[in-house]
Amino acid sequence: MPEPFPNSPAILCAGEALIDMVPRQTPEGPAFLPLPGGSVFNTAIAAGRLGAPTAFWYGLSSDLFGHQLRAALAQAGVDTSLCQRSDRHSTLAFVTLVEGQARYLFLDENTAGRMLGPADLPELPSSVQALFVGGISLVGEPVGSTMEALATRVAGDGQGRLIMLDPNIRPGFIRGEDAYRARINRLIGLAHVVKLSDEDLAWLMGEGDIADKARAVRALGPRLVLVTLGSRGARAFGAGVDVAVRAPMVTVADTVGAGDTFNAAFLAALERRGALSPAALAALGAEAIGDALAFAVRAAAISVTRAGANPPWRHEMERTDGS
Repeated sequence: MPEPFPNSPAILCAGEALIDMVPRQTPEGPAFLPLPGGSVFNTAIAAGRLGAPTAFWYGLSSDLFGHQLRAALAQAGVDTSLCQRSDRHSTLAFVTLVEGQARYLFLDENTAGRMLGPADLPELPSSVQALFVGGISLVGEPVGSTMEALATRVAGDGQGRLIMLDPNIRPGFIRGEDAYRARINRLIGLAHVVKLSDEDLAWLMGEGDIADKARAVRALGPRLVLVTLGSRGARAFGAGVDVAVRAPMVTVADTVGAGDTFNAAFLAALERRGALSPAALAALGAEAIGDALAFAVRAAAISVTRAGANPPWRHEMERTDGS
């Protein structure tokens, strides 16, 4: 019988895994290429590649696409022992370009992930020190309520686990904006680290100075708010902390998955420091937070030089930081 948690995962990524159907031109005409994706799935892949002991939890189908998702996670060294096999089909996201703008056909009704309910919540192995949640898995039901229930359980289980949230807001997917905003605000209150792109921050808090808006998010409960700024790098806001890191100059091929890689790299940097707990995070000074932020920005910069969501491996990071 296989060992339930062979990798003793320190980080659990919980959220969507799907298949991006990406348009391609073939000699026979237009076609779609199925590629594994999903924001939280990408974060798990990136964390595994960076050497952080990582597990993933979501509904994974027994169909051919579910096998493709599992294979990608296994290749990155991500533990899928918590994932229940489902006869429901995988989520598909068809991408088309209309006048140069991406448009999505999102087939998610009654899928293996979308139909996760509170009864499906896993018992977490004792090795798990941090929970990462976010993405479009927070939008639909019943999975959105299930993800919130998982975060609520972890926040109250007395195990001292760190919670990181990246809502990765996609306004086009949201139905019932008031309820969604209320959920995000509750999750921000549970989280110790909240990461937002500058676009997410504007959607949540409106126009205004980034620092002022980030501090307003911090006032809802988290110890640390990270704001990614694309080619301008990232900033971190905490108690007495306002750290900015510039992004390296790179030739951008594709920004897909850059934010997900950033999330994974920041958690991986905390894991290497032994700082995957609320108390350890609170003890970090501005220099240590800046180091973790710089590692995350550098990993994201490597990711954008490649087509698709293709985060770096640990050995690639070592070539750039000399560690």
